[in-house]
Amino acid sequence: MSMHWPSAATALTAMALASAGCSRADLYAITGQAPVDGGLGNAGGASSEDAPDGATDAGEPAACPSMPALSGDSAQSVLVDGVSRTYLLHVPPSYRGVNPAPLVVDFHGMGASGSKERTSSPYPAALDPDGVLMAFPDGLKGPAGTAWNVGPCCVANVDDVAFARALVAQVRTLACVDPARVYAVGVLTGGGMAHYLACHAADVFAGAAPAAFDLLAENVDDCTPPRPISVVSFRGTADSRVPYQGGASSLVPGMPLTFLGAQATFETWAAIDGCTGAASEPDTTGCSHYAGCAGGVEVILCTKQGGGEDPGDPTIAWPALSRHTL
Repeated sequence: MSMHWPSAATALTAMALASAGCSRADLYAITGQAPVDGGLGNAGGASSEDAPDGATDAGEPAACPSMPALSGDSAQSVLVDGVSRTYLLHVPPSYRGVNPAPLVVDFHGMGASGSKERTSSPYPAALDPDGVLMAFPDGLKGPAGTAWNVGPCCVANVDDVAFARALVAQVRTLACVDPARVYAVGVLTGGGMAHYLACHAADVFAGAAPAAFDLLAENVDDCTPPRPISVVSFRGTADSRVPYQGGASSLVPGMPLTFLGAQATFETWAAIDGCTGAASEPDTTGCSHYAGCAGGVEVILCTKQGGGEDPGDPTIAWPALSRHTL
């Protein structure tokens, strides 16, 4: 395992802070590296094992670092299965680090990156006024470019669920995060990752808002979250790569998959969440709702007629997601 040695000045600063009784989270906040736009520095490739015990346990009160993270964007890394995984942490100007804040993890589409998602995503502008922290992870390279492992596709031999868990645990050491209000959003394969986390990490993520992706026929039987979870899906009827009606896809070489389709995904989540009754008719925003679901969660499908690979609408997603906590 490679080691990341601090500079002499950083080491002396860390020693002085440690002798003054500062926590490791304080040291991260004060001596971190590679700040971007005046943000918090890189955590130096900290391992997921370095997170405090129970860091992803929603029953644990938020432990806020005594030195609040600075507003802005910063490059971060966390060690997962011996691999340094990277992400961009976005701290909004309204964040003060005193009260626990929600965290939204936003996953990019095929061939993109966390920094590109930060630029193109509509979520930061909509969530910044509410003081919501955001993280933009980087996928690893697969046959068709950077992406996420969502079962049959699109990067092999990578545990991206473990990465997402480790990212959340590490952000909790860097900023004041409410562990009961962590959410996943994403577009295209990033939307697939949001679906996948709702299936496999509902103990960490309180809700998900995937866009331009569906559940997959190949692994939907493995979608057995330990609790009901709210899901807000955004789909366009003219999406050329993820057909609204579903079907087989071979866009990623050697990794064929089968989309359930927007409506079937909607109904499948309703079944998984124990929703009763029929879905509502689409409202003026194109959104249909299942409301009578176990645990009071919601399952929503928002359809844009003639829409393509749109990233979703945070003015719809965030009010719905923020109604639900672990």
